[in-house]
Amino acid sequence: MKLRNLIYLLLILPFLFFQTGCSSDDENPLEPTPTVNEAEVLVKYLEANGDFINTAAPAMIKASDVYADLLSPSSNIAVIDIRLATDFATGHIDGAVNVTTANLLDYYKNNNLSAKAKVVIACYSGQTAGWATGLLRLAGYTNVYDLKWGMSSWNSQFKASWAGSIGNGRAAEFVTTAAAKNAAGEMPTLSTGKTTGAEILEARIAAVLAEGFGTAKIDNGTLYTNLSNYYIVNYWEQAHYDWGHIAGAIQYTPKVDFKFDASIKTLPTNKAVVVYCYTGQTSAHVASFLRVLGYDAKTLLFGVNAMSFDTM
Repeated sequence: MKLRNLIYLLLILPFLFFQTGCSSDDENPLEPTPTVNEAEVLVKYLEANGDFINTAAPAMIKASDVYADLLSPSSNIAVIDIRLATDFATGHIDGAVNVTTANLLDYYKNNNLSAKAKVVIACYSGQTAGWATGLLRLAGYTNVYDLKWGMSSWNSQFKASWAGSIGNGRAAEFVTTAAAKNAAGEMPTLSTGKTTGAEILEARIAAVLAEGFGTAKIDNGTLYTNLSNYYIVNYWEQAHYDWGHIAGAIQYTPKVDFKFDASIKTLPTNKAVVVYCYTGQTSAHVASFLRVLGYDAKTLLFGVNAMSFDTM
């Protein structure tokens, strides 16, 4: 009898262990690791915290206003010149400090520039400064401005950067045929490893600054080599788009379309996005914003002024 009971027990034990294991798994299931769509978190965070690109952009200031501020007895303005050191040495705004774009954010923080009424960033024609200003504004520094047309507008000694780049070589190639936006898709995949909007933003701004402006710009000669390689964004009002635009360009309304619940998700993640405006300064602001979100965005240098100057 004892032997028979022992045999029964040996047969039952594996079944009991199996049941206990299943019961334990059901009662204490493994929680899946939560996944964060970083780009989505980031764009919503930016919209909830100033929404710079859809409100205050582009943040530009004219040379005459900077000059007046500098002459004022109560002047509380800082000027950062981000040109090459050799060009800075040939002449610059009195009191300006030469800083590289890679060190721009650290310089702002370490010198308490948030206490200044205005911080003006100057470059050659305003486009690199527009990209840099966009990044600092996204970081929450609302006193930063891009010197409109850069040093080209400050002194005729520096006008070559602008004057040598404008032209009419593409005027005959502009079209009036409208192109439609893509269907909405997914946002880019970001992998900062952060989970909050503030943390993701900090990591992305640092990454875009480290890339430099070189990755965020394109000239019209390169663009026209093969227009189909790019998703071209005309960042104008509809009426101006209807006047004439680059063939295949799609109209996006400033301060309206680049919102999460509007048309930002119609931008592709599998090809470069080229944004253009009139002079290249507004599109530089936009390109910095889109690059922070993870898009391969580029600003078209000098905008339509480089392609159809007389008809502008």
